[in-house]
Amino acid sequence: MTGSLTLAILVVIGLLALLAGTIRILREYERAVLFTLGRFSGVKGPGLILIFPFVQTIVRVDLRTIVLDVPTQDLISRDNVSVHVNAVIYFRVVDPERAIIQVEQYVDATSQLAQTTLRSVLGKHDLDEMLAERDKLNKDIREIIDTQTTAWGIQVANVEIKHVDIEETMVRAIARQAEAERERRARVINAEGEQQAAQKLLEAAETLSGRPEAMQLRYLGALAAIAGEKSSTIVFPFPVEFGRFFEAFARSSAKG
Repeated sequence: MTGSLTLAILVVIGLLALLAGTIRILREYERAVLFTLGRFSGVKGPGLILIFPFVQTIVRVDLRTIVLDVPTQDLISRDNVSVHVNAVIYFRVVDPERAIIQVEQYVDATSQLAQTTLRSVLGKHDLDEMLAERDKLNKDIREIIDTQTTAWGIQVANVEIKHVDIEETMVRAIARQAEAERERRARVINAEGEQQAAQKLLEAAETLSGRPEAMQLRYLGALAAIAGEKSSTIVFPFPVEFGRFFEAFARSSAKG
């Protein structure tokens, strides 16, 4: 009797173990790639699925977006500047079958591809482009990676360059270059201002020369401005006509 009870208990335990090995529960964001005797049998889930122990096996695949930090890469820009760049890549599995069958460890494979693509793309650009055109570079890198990972059932949603670090000596050199550029622009703006002012003065002189009475009014306006400053010295402008009169008189005297 005791032996029969023990056997019954063992049978029940065996059935429970068999049942536990048969039932799998997958979350909403999970899929199971099913293999029967080593051959692909389909993709199951989410929810409750049943498998045959010792005959079928599954590989769980997470369909959520994976945020992968690309390690810092040392590269040389097109203008021969040593740069340290790191980035972050966002991707997700859209085809669990290919993600498991076509590539081993698709996360590691995507990481390695992102690193080589980052070096390859940024090495073709100058440092100024890396700093000023990140959106364009991010788009180029994403498109290249996504083209390669499509065969693995992986879709790359976005790539973002996080940091572009350069040597301290290059930082100082860039600061000097920026300062020189600002000084150049200041000189150009100053020269353009002087040119415009000279042009306006020339136009004003041409206008005043056509109306002598306007020149006299200008003289009176200048005297009023000087008197308003409470200066002890007042300079009276000498009319140009008087100078011409004295010049003509001197020439007539010389001829006489």
